[in-house]
Amino acid sequence: MTFLTISKKSVIAVLSAAVAVVAVTAAAATVISASRDVSGPTVVIDAGHGGADGGMVGGTTGTRESDINLSIAKYLSGYFTSGGYNVVLTRSDGASVSGGLKYSKREDMNARKKIIDAASPDLVISVHCNSYPVSSVRGAQAFFASTDGETFARSVQSYFNNVCNTKPRTAAVGDYYILKCSEYPSVLCECGFLSNPDEESLLITASYQQKIAYTVYSAIDAVFGDSSQTQVQ
Repeated sequence: MTFLTISKKSVIAVLSAAVAVVAVTAAAATVISASRDVSGPTVVIDAGHGGADGGMVGGTTGTRESDINLSIAKYLSGYFTSGGYNVVLTRSDGASVSGGLKYSKREDMNARKKIIDAASPDLVISVHCNSYPVSSVRGAQAFFASTDGETFARSVQSYFNNVCNTKPRTAAVGDYYILKCSEYPSVLCECGFLSNPDEESLLITASYQQKIAYTVYSAIDAVFGDSSQTQVQ
């Protein structure tokens, strides 16, 4: 099993202070940024689903959740790399993480766990999109399963509510394998509802995917920043 590690020392980038368009495409996880010499925290970015498991499907466009997750994960990777973080992606293309000719959900999730354990990250971020039988339901939400994860999830939710949500939501405990499979702090980001036509129309666009990614990055970076200041004091 191989995985993609993006070293912050090997990229050159420019990040605006607001949600901005960056030179990241759906086919590449690099960003143009200033090179850095000091090693930062390590984050694992997990694009949910992949391969035969497409996840949820947009009710209007039929867009697969797995494709949206991957695109957001790559933009997110670019922002973190530009911010001086070391980034590990569980997948960098449309295939499943486990690979092989026959898809197995268990094997795929175990493959993600192996990548996380090998990276020994400071944080795991899993990217997903939601769905619900009532199409009027919408909004981005963050989930956690541990006290350490809760700190990050609450920050992400606060940023989601300020930037993306018309109706505020609350960070919640999530019974998800990816949140419980390792000892490392983890947060799962449901970036919106593909069952809501308005939100689906946003989620399929590059500009909104970048907006979501930058919102998550800003929320996480704020937590790490607070931690660094506390340690200095």
